[in-house]
Amino acid sequence: MATMKFGERVGREGVLRPGASGLIFDADRERILLTRREDNGRWCLPGGGMDAGESAKEACVREMLEETGLEVRVTKLIGIYTTPDILMEYPDGNRIQPVAFSFEAEITGGELGLSDEVTEFGWYTVKEMESMDILEHHVPRIRDGIENQPEAFIK
Repeated sequence: MATMKFGERVGREGVLRPGASGLIFDADRERILLTRREDNGRWCLPGGGMDAGESAKEACVREMLEETGLEVRVTKLIGIYTTPDILMEYPDGNRIQPVAFSFEAEITGGELGLSDEVTEFGWYTVKEMESMDILEHHVPRIRDGIENQPEAFIK
């Protein structure tokens, strides 16, 4: 399980690790799909690290399928999140500063289900999320997605 360290420019203690997450709204744009991580029991947007040879968009599509069983189409870049003030430390000694591409996506197929990385999933309103243990660095991605701005956020 990764632990997160916060502090001014603490990211310099690690390496950059690009990844992608997907935000899916229900039909009324009132609820968002969240998953509960197997490794730490916390809620988050589905997503994960990019593999060499794939784009951020492809990483989002692959991670959504791997974690939720859903086939998706990326419809919009919500934002790029690169804060140098977060360091993720893993039990194997890896230390990373996440570089996250957050996309809005729509379901095109598949069946929502659990995976090796996900123990639970659900559709939640913003109000419901206030009392949930959500990964800190996913909260701005969710807020920005809800704002539904035409241009991507760069943070």
